[in-house]
Amino acid sequence: MTLAETDAATGLREVMAEIGRNARLAARALAIATPDQKRTALITAAGAINAHRAKILAANATDMAAARTKGISKAFLDRLELTDARIDAIIEAVRTIAELPDPVGTIIAEWDRPNGLHIERVRTPLGVIGVVFESRPNVTADASALCIKAGNAVILRGGSDSFHSSHAIVECMLDGLHAARLPTEAVQLVPTTDRAAVGEMLKGLDGNIDVIVPRGGKTLVARVQDEARVPVFAHLEGIVHVYIDKAAALDTAVAVTLNAKMRRTGICGAAETLLVHKDVVQTHLKPIIEALIAKGCEIRGDATVMSLIPAAKAATELDWRTEYEDAIISVKVVDSLDGAIAHIEKYSSHHTEAIISEDPQAVETFFNQVDSAIVMHNASTQFADGGEFGFGGEIGIATGRMHARGPVGVEQLTSFKYRVRGTGQTRP
Repeated sequence: MTLAETDAATGLREVMAEIGRNARLAARALAIATPDQKRTALITAAGAINAHRAKILAANATDMAAARTKGISKAFLDRLELTDARIDAIIEAVRTIAELPDPVGTIIAEWDRPNGLHIERVRTPLGVIGVVFESRPNVTADASALCIKAGNAVILRGGSDSFHSSHAIVECMLDGLHAARLPTEAVQLVPTTDRAAVGEMLKGLDGNIDVIVPRGGKTLVARVQDEARVPVFAHLEGIVHVYIDKAAALDTAVAVTLNAKMRRTGICGAAETLLVHKDVVQTHLKPIIEALIAKGCEIRGDATVMSLIPAAKAATELDWRTEYEDAIISVKVVDSLDGAIAHIEKYSSHHTEAIISEDPQAVETFFNQVDSAIVMHNASTQFADGGEFGFGGEIGIATGRMHARGPVGVEQLTSFKYRVRGTGQTRP
């Protein structure tokens, strides 16, 4: 490393350390902010996003133009692009989060001990959340709003592809914090696209980051999970399954599968594998596949599918393990509900799975035995989203089994402490 490179690395570490210290101070102030202050911050921020819509769209146009010159994939461009409708959705999400019940200070449980002690378990903020994301500008607003509502400071490190869009949105969030007389350091956007900044965050910024949340592709998430020295809320892939049970209603099976795969193919809740019970192959398989093909979806199937669908390509072992993020779906015929569950257990990323069935017992078996963060019945997997769950938005989807699982919303961004009230008791 040259002297100049050494100086640059030292400078970056100092900048990131300062961001971490400022975030910790801001988190302490935000932890005791009133519900009205936090609501004011978010309502004002939503208004600022609306007022500066043209500026945000112009910044996004700059990002989109740069991404196109790099030959970025269609799915990536879709995640990066902002439109008036998507800005409307961002505004609505921030306003919804603003109106959610304030979780901080909520008593989760309380009880009395025989010795007269009264014990309460109470929600508290996590502290400082580090969010590392790639192309989705909406993450900037969602993460900021959720963290503010839960009393946390947030450090945002967006990808170079969305840098201008994220910066324009953060300016609006800072307007909200200023209006509520809360420290603007509660929301900080890392001012560099240098990948080394991510490494500094993963080290924890001298103990000032409490949780890291990655939002992006497999490479980014894998790096975060491998290198982070602080807890991580994340999912590596969205290998999502839809299972058509022998008791599935045909109309439901067609409509739900089509939406689960084709509504937006580049999101983590998009279906990637379709499993069909052998007893309904003759009645259900062809109508479902024909509907998918009519929408431009490529079919990769097992031997049975290949024999019935001339347009299908042969599925390989790799297909069952692939998150396409594109208009491609792998299709397999299974002998039973147990066969479908076994396939999901082997290949799933434990994100989201759906069963289409009118048999309550089959549904309960599926719900009880499929170990994924989200399981659905007769509903599109594209509902695997914090906004659709009523959280206003999400900071990410977590597929781990500790603390947070599924959409990470306001409540998942809190921890708890115990308050013990006595009248002079001493322990014998």
